[in-house]
Amino acid sequence: MGFETPEEGYLAKILLPAGSKDVPIGKLVCVIVENEADVAAFKDFKDDSPAPAAAPKPAAPEPAAPAPAAPVAPPPVPSARAPPEPAAPAPPEPAAAGGRVYASPMAKRLAEQRNIRLQGKGSGLYGSITSSDLPAAGAAAPASAHGAPPSAAASLVVPPAPSSSPYVDIPVSAMRATIAKRLLQSKTTLPHYYLTIEVNVDKLLQERAKFNKKLEKQGIKLSVNDFIIKAVAMACKKVPEANSYWMDSVIRQFTNVDVSVAVSTDKGLITPIVFAADQRPITEISQTVKALAAKAREGKLQPQEYQGGTISVSNLGMFDVDQFCAIINPPQSCILAIGSTVERLIPDSESEKGFKTSSYMSVTLSCDHRVVDGAVGAKWLQALRSHLEDPISMII
Repeated sequence: MGFETPEEGYLAKILLPAGSKDVPIGKLVCVIVENEADVAAFKDFKDDSPAPAAAPKPAAPEPAAPAPAAPVAPPPVPSARAPPEPAAPAPPEPAAAGGRVYASPMAKRLAEQRNIRLQGKGSGLYGSITSSDLPAAGAAAPASAHGAPPSAAASLVVPPAPSSSPYVDIPVSAMRATIAKRLLQSKTTLPHYYLTIEVNVDKLLQERAKFNKKLEKQGIKLSVNDFIIKAVAMACKKVPEANSYWMDSVIRQFTNVDVSVAVSTDKGLITPIVFAADQRPITEISQTVKALAAKAREGKLQPQEYQGGTISVSNLGMFDVDQFCAIINPPQSCILAIGSTVERLIPDSESEKGFKTSSYMSVTLSCDHRVVDGAVGAKWLQALRSHLEDPISMII
């Protein structure tokens, strides 16, 4: 076992080498002196006294040099200047402000290196502070001018980490913990697969501009996402397998399409639901989504407004994300990930330049393979594309 001496000084003589076995209690293992000049006096010193049974008479060294300090081994031990009948010294009381602090030399050296002020009692011999009582190097910080009163253990004045700390611990909210649990469960237990297509949105952007001009007086402004939600609902009517739950013993296929729309808030992601989106006009979907998103960011959504849904939509196109794969929200079977819209040059024989500019949007469908086979997922994407590339079909 290791032992850290509480005394300061110089190691003058090692009497028992490291690794010695069967060392009796009270056996002198080394000599420590207060002054470096006294080390040479103990060059030939030998401890011939047997291990004391109770309180043995200590042996005195021949040299007239200053006597060594108390030995490392637990008291009582023989010492060059120990009294005839040494008694164990009383443990030091916690030091008052400005008083002496009992600490090992190593502890003092480490405290000086880490800029920690020591006070009180530690776990060492007679309550001295040892290096093990000090915080780790990364946790050490400059001590304040006035420390707190000493406690039962060593009272090390370590103020909070400075602003230059390399990290910040952010508490996990209940909402974030729930999201993490559900996403981990989904990603590790659902057999995800992903299908990606590109959709030409030239007509969609043109029709949206026309609608917004007509609806301007009513204060309604349609977004591309509003058309996407409607197209998702109508695609689910054509391919109902994507509008289903996995229920272990059965697959529950829904007749209404309730679209969960991912909304980012300060507390995390939440998915308010546009119920019966297949039966609502796009203008109503737009107003509903705006109202739900506002309530979500204010933390005012009721559980019935975000629990459920039959399929989900997550749109990161506004953040210039070209394409991504979303994690399914169980027990749903599908989620659609929307990327950004980009312009491309397309060959056009009717154009004088030989090409034209078209806008394309990347969409990726994440499917639960237990419910939606690959061919079914592809069929659903074809239905989605047909509505997005012909937006009038969603209005008639």
